[in-house]
Amino acid sequence: MPVEVSPHVVVRRTRAEVAAYMFDPAHDLEWTGGITASRPAQPGPLRTGAQVERTARFLGRSFTYGYVVTALDPDRMVELAVERPFPMTIRYELADHPDGTLVTIHASGEPGRFFRWATPLLARQVHASIAADLGRLRARLER
Repeated sequence: MPVEVSPHVVVRRTRAEVAAYMFDPAHDLEWTGGITASRPAQPGPLRTGAQVERTARFLGRSFTYGYVVTALDPDRMVELAVERPFPMTIRYELADHPDGTLVTIHASGEPGRFFRWATPLLARQVHASIAADLGRLRARLER
């Protein structure tokens, strides 16, 4: 059973402003919960092939994982391949909205081994975690 979630929020900023902030790993610690460190292989906004290593806490465990940018459409979308805590694809999507920018984070993956038995719980936890991240993102950008 796969994990598939797509929380979203409207941010009262332009798509370009949201992308400039959200697509730059230098801001990860400001809006992404559970992240205790973010180390991009190269500074600046994400680009296809870019790699970032993060240290995080999830479900009571601390671990280091990396992601690779697999697709990018500037000011619209970034897709990330993540291997831990289980293989996932994370896609940040930005769309124009009458009140600013509709921001959606789509996460999909297939938990294996340790996490497989807990997929329903895991899906709820991933959704809640991303929804909280989007709340922090909105609060940060609408200040």
